[in-house]
Amino acid sequence: MELGLKDKVAIVTGSGRGIGAVTARALAEEGAKVVITDIDPQTTEATCAALEADGHDAIGVVCDVTDMALVETMVARAVAAFGGVHILVNNAGFPRDNYITRMPEQDWDSVVGVILKGAYNCSRAVVPHFMAQNWGRVINISSRAYLGNPGQTNYAAAKAGILGFTRALGMEQGRFNVTVNAIAPGFIATEMIESLPNYDRIRTRALAMNTVPRLGTERDIANGVLFLASEAASYISGETLHITGGRYG
Repeated sequence: MELGLKDKVAIVTGSGRGIGAVTARALAEEGAKVVITDIDPQTTEATCAALEADGHDAIGVVCDVTDMALVETMVARAVAAFGGVHILVNNAGFPRDNYITRMPEQDWDSVVGVILKGAYNCSRAVVPHFMAQNWGRVINISSRAYLGNPGQTNYAAAKAGILGFTRALGMEQGRFNVTVNAIAPGFIATEMIESLPNYDRIRTRALAMNTVPRLGTERDIANGVLFLASEAASYISGETLHITGGRYG
């Protein structure tokens, strides 16, 4: 199936590794030109180099998405390298889990800042380009955790906020042929998740609650991004695609 992504320019935040890196590769394999952007210089460079070695068009830009000036520079570099920007995947984010009585203020601020302010900054920087060309895709990576998890008040609040952000931005931008959608992944076996000290317990619980009897993969999420970025999804906006193996609770 032709997805219509050839020569589109896609920015994927938090794409040095994990879901972001796999998503960037999936877009590149469909012919998109991709911007790898992450706060970690080493993973940014390595992921970009791997794509280039496989013949894909990619640039790597180190960027803290909570810093608007850095975000604007990153978008400017994308436009300078590839002539425009068409797709934004707001993927950057991470958990800092603790019960609220033990949660440092810094852990609240950093989680909410990267997920929510990062989505605002990056969307604010690319939307004028989308409006000018009368075409664009914003795909925000939320989480099944928006429904609530104990020990994740910061992460759950930020991921729930992403859904409201998605709906509101979609309402604003529809008349410019810009769609805005979210993906809510369930339990995805990423390197970051597997490094958690309670990984085995989380994995067992996830498998017990999934209706599809396996763990999610990074490619499962990337496939959702491909669909929402494609022409096949051009009449879908403001929606949340749950990729959870059938788990909601």
